[in-house]
Amino acid sequence: MTRRKLTDDEIDLWQKVVKHAERLHADRDKKAGDHAVPPAPKPKPKPQRAPNAALPHFEVGSQARDKAMGHDLKPSPGRKLATAPLRMDEKAYRRMKRGKLKPEGKLDLHGMRIDAAHGALTRFILTAQAADKRLVLVITGKGKDRDVEGPMPVPRGVLRHQVPQWLTIPPLAQAVLQVTPAHLSHGGEGAYYVYLRRNR
Repeated sequence: MTRRKLTDDEIDLWQKVVKHAERLHADRDKKAGDHAVPPAPKPKPKPQRAPNAALPHFEVGSQARDKAMGHDLKPSPGRKLATAPLRMDEKAYRRMKRGKLKPEGKLDLHGMRIDAAHGALTRFILTAQAADKRLVLVITGKGKDRDVEGPMPVPRGVLRHQVPQWLTIPPLAQAVLQVTPAHLSHGGEGAYYVYLRRNR
């Protein structure tokens, strides 16, 4: 849409209106003029790169603020058992931890699948308690390192993590008094001492 040009009469009329018009809120405009905001600084021009210049070296993540944190989702079984409350005689516990008490029975779970290991552990513990044994050794092994690391953390040694949990739930919870990692002479981190309650 094109604008039409104003006629001479229209221009004269506008000049008269402007001459006789008064500013609305003239005092407020003066005060605002005293505290006028300075104009924003002009942005600095970006440096121009020569057309044939090589790009700077770049690596993905080189300017990232936070480094990726490692996964620490589940404490090791040894750390978890170390914080468990002591429910047996303290003197006997210290002797057991130093490997001075000889286990009265031993169960080796190496190479077993979880379902077979759970059944074998249940039978072994309940049979040992029925035979009035107090200290038994359960060997789980330390577990294999995974060849390929994936996006999800996988605990090393499935049985090593599962056995302490199985010992704290029925039907074994009523038979077990204390669980602790074995002394190096009896397998270290790959085995557990299980101290049983007296059979009543």
